[in-house]
Amino acid sequence: MDTTPIQLPVEEPVRPEPVVRTTRLTKIYGNKTIALNDFTLDIPTGSTFGLLGPNGAGKTTFLRLLLGLHRPTAGRIEVFGEPMRPNSARLRQRIGFLPTNPQFPKSQTPLQYLDFLGRLFGMPSELRRPRMASLLQAVGLSEAAGTKIGGFSTGMTTRLGLAASLINDPALLIWDEPTAGLDPQGRRHTLDLIKTLSGRPDRTVILCSHVLGDIDRVCSHAGIIYEGKLVCVGTTRDLKRRYFGRSLTVELDATHLQEEALSDALPRSDYQWKYRNGRLDLTLVSDDAFAPAVARLMGRLEDLGVEVLSVRTEGDAMENAFLGLLKEDQEHGFQRAFDPAQR
Repeated sequence: MDTTPIQLPVEEPVRPEPVVRTTRLTKIYGNKTIALNDFTLDIPTGSTFGLLGPNGAGKTTFLRLLLGLHRPTAGRIEVFGEPMRPNSARLRQRIGFLPTNPQFPKSQTPLQYLDFLGRLFGMPSELRRPRMASLLQAVGLSEAAGTKIGGFSTGMTTRLGLAASLINDPALLIWDEPTAGLDPQGRRHTLDLIKTLSGRPDRTVILCSHVLGDIDRVCSHAGIIYEGKLVCVGTTRDLKRRYFGRSLTVELDATHLQEEALSDALPRSDYQWKYRNGRLDLTLVSDDAFAPAVARLMGRLEDLGVEVLSVRTEGDAMENAFLGLLKEDQEHGFQRAFDPAQR
């Protein structure tokens, strides 16, 4: 008698369609400027996606195409599974957008402006007014709700923009440099708000920034754009493991530590490093696993008799890894143009 258990087919979980899908998206302005070049990207539904790149890399052009404000020169862009075009008003009603340095009617108050937006979205009064109050409280503008916007600081204007982008409870939220011009407290508050908003599986957040720390802190997925090209894309965990996760900065209490001593303890075959005034910026270059290599590093520093004050992966080490990735992309640009495997 055959006692082999029957193998039932395993159903793969149904994954939702990407909220944004671009295929070879290209934008050329006036046959002079290539703002976006062969840009192919899927943004998963329910993710918090960070688009990272220096100023002028093409982030804002991508957002304009995403919102249907510009037409692509070539390629395709879909939002919610449908092509995004200049006449796609129905799709834009499901999107909340915060531009860089938003501008508002100076003679209106936050309550008046949010009430105006709510009416444009067709929200009834019984839904609109409680939401206005909740949003102004969430962004810390309750006390200024009746103050004219013309007297607002840059930080207050940005916070009003955050509230305005949320008035329609959007399924897709797009923020372009939301921490620009904010003081440290305002920046922290904004990033905490993004974390709160990204808790819903039916809401996708796209954050454009040139600040590595912002993307690292709040995003589940990220892409790096440079000179209009998508250099790499993936989960933030995978990207950090591949590009940033092998670099760290170590603060040392070692006033008299000499570089000669470090050279003996940290061979260049295992580490790339520079040391100055008690700060050691280091990248693991060997093929060893990262955790054992860090443990070995701590042991060698202990053998030197120095005290480790802190270890972190942010700061110059992470930024240098990012810049190194951009340099690598430049060096392989010609090969990528003619080899599909490199795209």
